[in-house]
Amino acid sequence: MKKVVFILGPTAVGKSYFGILLAKKFGGEIISADSVQVYKGLDVGSAKQLDTHGVTHHCIDILSPFDEFSAYDFVELTKKKIDEISNRGHLPIVVGGTGLYIKALTLGYNFGGAKKDENLRKNLEEILNSDGLDKLVKMLEEKDKDVADKIDKKNPVRVLRALEIALSNGQKSQSESDIQPLVIALFKDRAKLYVDINRRVDEMVADGLFQEVENLKKMGLTKENQSMRAIGYKETLDYLDGLTDRERCIELIKQHTRNYAKRQITFLKGMDCEFIDAENREIALEKIEKMVGEFLNGRVENN
Repeated sequence: MKKVVFILGPTAVGKSYFGILLAKKFGGEIISADSVQVYKGLDVGSAKQLDTHGVTHHCIDILSPFDEFSAYDFVELTKKKIDEISNRGHLPIVVGGTGLYIKALTLGYNFGGAKKDENLRKNLEEILNSDGLDKLVKMLEEKDKDVADKIDKKNPVRVLRALEIALSNGQKSQSESDIQPLVIALFKDRAKLYVDINRRVDEMVADGLFQEVENLKKMGLTKENQSMRAIGYKETLDYLDGLTDRERCIELIKQHTRNYAKRQITFLKGMDCEFIDAENREIALEKIEKMVGEFLNGRVENN
């Protein structure tokens, strides 16, 4: 069993900060579990960790923004990276907020066990275009209510893929995971977290979010692309297309990010995690370092 530390939590809670410090202390390498940071060119809006502070990072800037990336892709890639990092005698530290990815990895779910059936995908896309996303959600709820209850029902890519798998396999497949996880979930007082989220969005705008999205749009990217449906990018595309004004665009990004953080928190509450209050970083770091040290020495298990 390979020991793996997971640093999870809602957006803007400080995951990257703790991940880097832990990697430095325990000889770790970081695997990003962020569904947007995998894309090249999506830097500002994804709060990508461009300064790695000398720590090796994986699963960042690995795909074209025209590509798709599923939970299955993440699990397969991350398992490979965990093997490579462990074989080097280093500690794999998975950092991110995409809960579905983490659950798929830690529980051994094979969300993409079925090969993509192009005819099935085409038929589902036709239903999406003719009857709307609600129709696909209803089909998924009838076929696999457990998955339907957990995924983002407003994300057509995830609904399509989940339904595709459900219709191909009948149900999720699950195999025993070969990793021993320590799952640490960071949290903050909800009001303080929302203040941090609003501030982060303002910083993104100041750092060039609109210019970044404009450049991606010039490349031919639209909301038809999975990468452009991410929070911050879809709202900015609407602004650039004249569908909303600048002030409303910024407010929508904040609102949608806060809503996403709330969903992340709810998802984490349904997982087996060690919850750490990240408001006081010094105290939180001390607790996390103690927990990780005991985990590596075999005195703490979190499965």
